[in-house]
Amino acid sequence: MIQPLLKVQNLRIELTTRDGIAPVIDDLSFDLGAGESISFVGESGCGKSMTALGIMGLLPEKIGRIASGSINFNGEELTTVSQKRLRAIRGNDISMIFQEPMTSLNPVYTVGEQIAEVLRAHQGLSKAAAWNSAIELLDAVRIPNAKRRVSDYPFQMSGGQRQRVMIAMALACKPKILIADEPTTALDVTVQAQIFDLLNDLKRQTGTAIILITHDMGAVAEMAERMIVMYAGRGAEQGPVDQIIDHPRHPYTKGLISCVPHIVADLTNERNDLTEVAGIVPPLREFGQDRCLFASRCSMVSQQCLDKRPPEMKFEAGQSSACWHAEAV
Repeated sequence: MIQPLLKVQNLRIELTTRDGIAPVIDDLSFDLGAGESISFVGESGCGKSMTALGIMGLLPEKIGRIASGSINFNGEELTTVSQKRLRAIRGNDISMIFQEPMTSLNPVYTVGEQIAEVLRAHQGLSKAAAWNSAIELLDAVRIPNAKRRVSDYPFQMSGGQRQRVMIAMALACKPKILIADEPTTALDVTVQAQIFDLLNDLKRQTGTAIILITHDMGAVAEMAERMIVMYAGRGAEQGPVDQIIDHPRHPYTKGLISCVPHIVADLTNERNDLTEVAGIVPPLREFGQDRCLFASRCSMVSQQCLDKRPPEMKFEAGQSSACWHAEAV
């Protein structure tokens, strides 16, 4: 049996808040194979980005910690390695595209200098070699006239171009895993499509595994092979994308799919009014409670949902759902 490139088991990440310690990630498990694309999907505040920060070793200092569980990358346990080793892995073997490129890029350095810094730090390239590689990377992410644009500052570029710079930085060291955290936030639809095409092309060329973090089911259908639906720090449902879109086994997943016009049309072959998932994600102080945290928003709620946390139920094709009523969804 082929071992996964990344194996996360029973991960629990805690944050210290004004209301006490809260499990922002609660008993999350998943695998990622080499060259595979998976997606974390869910509303804001469900723990998608916090999972990524836990994998990268970038949890907020003093208030965030991995309380239990395992993050095994390529046979190495990341929860117990030194900070020095984490820094060597971060940006080299596992890279991340952060949500907002204008705040992630340093405004006082050119984009070329920022890409070259990654190469010099992790690959030991000379200043000249790193600069030339920065030009090649900008060309690879389809920024026109890369030789000239490499000397531009972030403010001189459009939102889509800045996002391409972030992708170039993340791919500079040919990582085994690329985490893309909302890579098309604030971009128009045309540019979003271009970014997704670029990521898919680079994945095919380099064999890099991709973790896509998004709230957009349309992006999941475009980019991922498997998906993990997160709610209130827990995995609500996971499995192959086509299987889940065709037959969701959790009311929350079904609600997210119903919010996307073209997916609704594809599934029903008719025009339907869009529905919404009523209510909001519970506050952090309620995370970790021994009950279904989606119960207050669910049309299928029963007393069992309020009394006990639902177990993970397994279905065909590797699909699983943490819902008491998964067979009836």
